Amino acid sequence: MYRIALILHLLLMASPAWSGAWLREKDAAFTAASLTAFRLPEDGYDYKTSLYAEWGYSQNLTVGFDFEQNQDLYGHALIFARVPVADLGQWGRFAAEFGAGAYHKHERAWAQYKVTLSYGKGFQSALGSGWIAIDAAIENRTHDDIYRKLDLTTGLSSDRLINPLIQIETAYRSGHSIYWKARPSVMIRTKDSSTTWVLGVERNDARKNTGIKLALWNEF
Repeated sequence: MYRIALILHLLLMASPAWSGAWLREKDAAFTAASLTAFRLPEDGYDYKTSLYAEWGYSQNLTVGFDFEQNQDLYGHALIFARVPVADLGQWGRFAAEFGAGAYHKHERAWAQYKVTLSYGKGFQSALGSGWIAIDAAIENRTHDDIYRKLDLTTGLSSDRLINPLIQIETAYRSGHSIYWKARPSVMIRTKDSSTTWVLGVERNDARKNTGIKLALWNEF
């Protein structure tokens, strides 16, 4: 009985620093800032920046914002609220997220809305504890179209210096091909475990080159 309880405890604790299926504890916070740079075929670089933050307003409500900017060309800013849907114990959990904000292209901006259903589950492997998260979203860019998104994130969360992480993002809108983005990375923990550096590469079907991504995660 003790062994079963211990396994269940490890599975539930193997949650990621940042994933839509898990809610923050009350008054706990998380931030993630990142920079991704791409070398252009001609001289110069293309880059994008992002800032993400979430805070546990209560045991059953996490709020936050999601900001991304591709140079000064286009980007979005969303505020969101996440609530639990179902906790299946060792089989995983579901949460729903509702976001609203704006999408801009050059100097013009439009309203943007997003609804996400997230599934997350911890697991044990020969390399240690880890998690897998699947996010299915519908995003309405009012000036453009409705995007259907399906993302996968999985990684290890063992108590060691470096752990692997893989993120795959896909998006589809009517009349267009599926857009994809893959981002293998490593997570490097600091001694106090509240700060994590993430170093990875990014490849997507819209580019012929590979970008380098550097991110900083903090838990409070």
